[in-house]
Order: sequence, then C-alpha cells, then structure tokens
Amino acid sequence: MPNAIKEALDIQPLVTGGKSVRDVTEDILKPVEAFPTSLWWKAFILALTITVIDLGIIGYLVYEGLYILGINNPVGWGFFIVNFVFWIGIGHAGTLISAVLYLFRQEWRTGINRAAEAMTIFAVLTAASTLIIHIGRPWMGFWLFPYPNERGPLWVNFRSPLIWDTFAVSTYLSISLVFWYIGLIPDIAAVRDRATTPIRRKVYDILSFGWVGSNRAWSHLETVAMILAALSTPLVLSVHTIVSFDFAVSIVPGWHTTIFPPYFVAGAIFSGFAMVVTLMVIAREVFQLKDYITMKHLENMNKVIMVTGLIVGLAYSTEFFMAWYSGNEYEGFTFVNRAFGPYGWAYFIMFSCNVFAPQVFWSKKLRNSIPVMFIVSIIVNIGMWFERFVIVMTLHADFLPSSWDKYIPTVYDFMMLLGTFGIFFTMFLLFCRLLPVIAIAEVKTVMPHKDGGHH
Repeated sequence: MPNAIKEALDIQPLVTGGKSVRDVTEDILKPVEAFPTSLWWKAFILALTITVIDLGIIGYLVYEGLYILGINNPVGWGFFIVNFVFWIGIGHAGTLISAVLYLFRQEWRTGINRAAEAMTIFAVLTAASTLIIHIGRPWMGFWLFPYPNERGPLWVNFRSPLIWDTFAVSTYLSISLVFWYIGLIPDIAAVRDRATTPIRRKVYDILSFGWVGSNRAWSHLETVAMILAALSTPLVLSVHTIVSFDFAVSIVPGWHTTIFPPYFVAGAIFSGFAMVVTLMVIAREVFQLKDYITMKHLENMNKVIMVTGLIVGLAYSTEFFMAWYSGNEYEGFTFVNRAFGPYGWAYFIMFSCNVFAPQVFWSKKLRNSIPVMFIVSIIVNIGMWFERFVIVMTLHADFLPSSWDKYIPTVYDFMMLLGTFGIFFTMFLLFCRLLPVIAIAEVKTVMPHKDGGHH
C-alpha cells in the first residue's frame, strides 16, 4: 500500500524500526538474558522493602488486633475493601486486552497483552491479600470455600455477596493464570534454546513443557487460546459486577442502586487501562522497547481511557439525578453529604481526576504525548482509588444519626495501602526480569515485513 494511502487512512505499523524476526527475539529477550541493571535493582529493593514492612505491619495487626486501624462501628471496612475493589479493577484491563481484543482480532493488542495479563494476575493476588486480612481471623479464611467438612449443618452463606466474590475472583484468577501461561510457553522455549548454562536450560525446559514448535503444537496452542479467550470474556463483565453487589444488594442509602454493576465495570476498565499505560510507558523506556510498544498501542489505550472516563462521569451524574428524582430523602441526603459533607474534599478529587483529566485525550497531540499520558494515567488511578474511598465513606452517616462517626485512617492504614503497591511491583519487577515482557511469537505475526519463520 502506498505511503500516501497509509497516511490518509492513519495506518501505523505495530512494529517500527525495520526489525527482522531475529531482531524481535534479540530485543525482547535482552532484559531476561542480561544482568539486571542498577535501575532495576533500585526499583526492586524499594518495592521489596515496602513489601517486607507491610508484612511486618500485618503481623503486628494480627498480634494486636484491628483496633490499631481507623475502622469504627459505622465504617467497618475502611481501607481494606477500598484497596480490594481498587486492585480487582486494575486487573480488568489484562482480561479485556488478552481475551476480548483477541476474539475481535485486534492486532494492536500484541505489544501489550503479555504485560497486561501479568498485571491482572498480580493485581488479583494483591486484592486477595487485603480481603483475607480484613476478615478479622485470616487463619479461618478457608471457611469461605464450600468443601466437605465436619461442621455438620454449618456451611457458608451462599446468599452473601462476599461468597460470590470468592467464586468470581478465584475463577477469574484461575482462567487468567492459565491463559497467561499458555501464551508464555513458546517464548519460554525461546529462552531455553538460547540458554548458556545447563541449569538455566533445564529450568526453562521444564517451564516450557518440552515445547518443540511443530505445526501440531501451534494448532493446539491456538485452539486452547481461543477457548480460554471465550471463557474469559464474560469474566470482564461478571467479576466486577459481582464485586459491585457487595454494595448494591445492601439497603444502605447511596448503595442500593442498579447502576452499580455497569458503573463498576466501566470504572474497572478505566483504571486498568490507566495502569497498563503507566507500566508500558516505563517498560518501553527502561527496556528500550519503543519499536514494539509503539505510539499506536498507547494512543489506542488512551482512547479507551477517554471513553470509559465519559461513562464513569455519566454514572456520577446519573447517581445524583436518581437521588433527586426518587424523592427519597435518605438518598438525597447521602449524595449531598457525599459531595459537600466531611468527605467532600475526597469527592472533589475523585470527580476532577476521573472526569476532567481524561478529557485532554480529545486532542491527538496530547493523546500522543508521553509525559501527558503518563501523568493522566497516574491521576486516573488516584481518582479511582478515591472513588472507592468515597463509596465506602457513605457508611459514616446512615439511617441512625446516633451511630454517625467519622472514619479517620491511622498511619497503619496508609502503610498497608502503600504495602499493596509494594507487593504488586515486587511481583511485576520479577516478571520483567525472568520472563519476556512482550509476546515474541505474537509480535512476529503483525510485523510489516515477515522474512521467514520463528527464530
């Protein structure tokens, strides 16, 4: 296709720099095969230190009890459930990119799907860690699962949304983990074939399940990937819908609303894509992957952020309209109190970050600006954390004024919030060091000039 027609149709290559298939393998495996850089070590030590401090605080929390946190009688969830919903939302972009875009044959997913899938798994594990602690007696966490037991008629309450969470999140994690690992097998085999030490070769040989790259193996791999993508796609909608039921099936004013499921799903995709942009901008700079994570990948993600940001803004407005239109004085008070009450500052941060900040992406110039998209992606996730904070803080003033009480987080709440980021980035940095951060085999299928088979 002539260049003039390409420019007119705004068709941009997904791999730039005139790379050969051998170059793709060399460039993407360089961070895995080379000794870690000083920048990686500094980031890893920082993340690991935060994780260790977080584990120490969790141990102290188990020893002392939940009273060291800011939770009180009306606000019994505090930061725990805020962090849980935030991290589950972060994990949604990975499934959308890897499964939904795979089914719709969107080729621009190839440069970012591997990191997004890994992000999903690490985010869900981080979310699960906060939920297990929150139950008060984490050593009894196995009671959430309906397994044959000796407790007679005492079973889990299947009508509880918290049990629905257990099923939804564990299913989500299982399918996402298998889908991620299935796609990794050919690339792990590439690392194995290039290994220079017997131990390294043996480890990666075990991890690749003896992959040989035959036509039959590729056929089976693609069939399994298609099945898993089809199974994963409903999870994009179902998981955060079920998480929203934690709030929506209650009778608390401001929560008892049918808008929560679509509103939560849109918000999850919104925050998830923002985190992918944050990670991809860093990865392409640190690992010199600008030819594989191109501006086209980043611009498409920015478009998704802009659209889902508009949906989230519509949901905020609809909530206020329904509170007024219903004529319910409790609903009306809840939303006025949410915007102008003691936590009005949090509502202002939430609305500004989630509704106003993404509007800059209407401009193609700003949509293609690395500093702008990086800053906006961080602002969006700050706003999405505050969205969950604002929702949970609705509890501080419910039906009974006699039970009203402000939630004031302590230093332990903030340290455990910071600790979730330590856990997430520790796992993500290890992933970048040990496994290819981009799907080598898939990138080769979208190259503008293919010069042979896989190398």
